[in-house]
Amino acid sequence: MQEILNQIASYKIVPAVVIDNSENAIELAETLIKAGLPVVEVTFRTPAAKESIKKITSLLPDILTGAGTVLSVDQVKSAVDNGAGYIVAPGLNSKVVEYCIVNNIPVIPGIATPSEIERALEFNLEVVKFFPAEELGGIKYLKAVSAPYGDLKFIPTGGINQNNISEYLSFPKVVACGGSWMVKRDLISGKKFDEIKNLTEKVIDIVREI
Repeated sequence: MQEILNQIASYKIVPAVVIDNSENAIELAETLIKAGLPVVEVTFRTPAAKESIKKITSLLPDILTGAGTVLSVDQVKSAVDNGAGYIVAPGLNSKVVEYCIVNNIPVIPGIATPSEIERALEFNLEVVKFFPAEELGGIKYLKAVSAPYGDLKFIPTGGINQNNISEYLSFPKVVACGGSWMVKRDLISGKKFDEIKNLTEKVIDIVREI
């Protein structure tokens, strides 16, 4: 778990992608690698997610590949069976978290309230997803809600873009941000990989300056 979290923290940005056709998975992953960001979270929002994870992890093992929008234990099993190295969930589903912990699968569940943070602490989690970040009140809310909870770290996701990512990453309790603006669904389905590469390189430049 710690090794995966350290990797994510070193990249500071995790592209959360929605892939409609698994045929685009490899070129997308190769584009992220070329841009200098060898990490991807393939969300379980389409039937192509499982096959996309399988293709990426089997052909491009050097990119850190996780599964996002995981809502059930069955999806955890499917993701891991196809090579996912970590699990991200929009909420704190106790069954999902318990299964991951018992089976030594890195898991980053989502939280939005103090009560959910305290449930995460009961599982001895070190990092949680803060979602949906901007809709909840952004960095101001995150600073307030995280104040009582010591060393717990966060990965804000939802509404993050090139205009506000610096503000989030400047907060010491934020280890990385999840984002999709540089890997938008229509860019992937339209095979606009040059544009994805350019957008990704721009965010890397922003992150380097923090």
